Amino acid sequence: MNVANNAVVLIHYTLKSDTGEVLDSSDGREPLAYLHGRGNLIRGLESELNGKKTGDALKVRIAPSEAYGELDPALVQDVPRTSFSGIDTIEVGMRLQTPTAQGPRVAVVIEVSANTIRLDANHPLAGQHLNFAAEIMDVRAATMEELSHGHVHGPGGHHH
Repeated sequence: MNVANNAVVLIHYTLKSDTGEVLDSSDGREPLAYLHGRGNLIRGLESELNGKKTGDALKVRIAPSEAYGELDPALVQDVPRTSFSGIDTIEVGMRLQTPTAQGPRVAVVIEVSANTIRLDANHPLAGQHLNFAAEIMDVRAATMEELSHGHVHGPGGHHH
């Protein structure tokens, strides 16, 4: 069976940055199981896997527009230090949950000054090309329950 919409696909993968740093990998774990065509993977990787079959391997470089998007300068904001009452120490690299019009979002502290904290709410991989090496371990038809829930059940999925 080939990878197609509503198929359950199991892949082993390694994700690297353009500098060769391993950002994520299924190495030493179960393969990642996902329901194809339901937005469970980044768009660029899903389109590259389309039509492939068990045993196929690929190496692809995904542009930011097909991954986590470009960096959005509007998501970098200076917030008055007084907004953080109750937090004694604020350091660069800390992750804080902030309310937005689209719901809570995680932001990373990127700069700290006497009166202001600069937060970046962009996805950590926004603006980056992603380099995937992937191997398709299995492709199968999804069950009716998986189709109605929109994700995989059982090994590699939800509801273990």
